[in-house]
Amino acid sequence: MNQGFGIEKPGTRAHSTHRAPTRYLVLIDAAGAVVARLFLESRVEVAEFDAGTEEVALMTKGLQPVKGAAGPEWDRALAGHSDAERADAEVFTLDV
Repeated sequence: MNQGFGIEKPGTRAHSTHRAPTRYLVLIDAAGAVVARLFLESRVEVAEFDAGTEEVALMTKGLQPVKGAAGPEWDRALAGHSDAERADAEVFTLDV
């Protein structure tokens, strides 16, 4: 008798490489609501959520933002935002 108690044994896990750590947090206005967008070092977006969440406060604690994301490095990542929205954005560089 096996000791599985009728529960199937999990299959073998496929090992894969981990995603790179998130490097930037951008707080930006999106049609009247401020959103938080997380980006990799390469400026590829990995998440977007409401900037009013508790997690944003925790992630930005002790960090000083850079005002504006108007540089050419942000052109592709923030293409859906106006120049005014990008100028008012706050960019935090996260500790990794």
